[in-house]
Amino acid sequence: QVQLVESGGGLVQAGGSLRLSCAASGNIFSINAMGWYRQAPGKQRELVARITGGGSTNYPDSVEGRFTISRDNAKNTVYLQMNSLKPEDTAVYYCNADVRTTLYSGLRSYWGQGTQVTVSS
Repeated sequence: QVQLVESGGGLVQAGGSLRLSCAASGNIFSINAMGWYRQAPGKQRELVARITGGGSTNYPDSVEGRFTISRDNAKNTVYLQMNSLKPEDTAVYYCNADVRTTLYSGLRSYWGQGTQVTVSS
């Protein structure tokens, strides 16, 4: 089994910054892409940032230039640095990882439990 545990959420004023962390643990052989998604009340879950095993990143226009995703492969951890936060960034943020549990197994997608980010105006 694989677990993803997020941390770093909280309440911040508009214009402020937060850094989210997500550590993967358990039966891990390798991790391919890792990412962050968010879901606001009444809305669908959406991609916030994604990083491949090789370090390539992609962001939607809504966060481009404000958010930065990074990873520490030795620690199986992915980070999301969020700057210039806006009230519309308020949501539950979820970590995602595509994990291979053995050399011969396929990739399986795992999710964290989510961490609340609230940006006040």
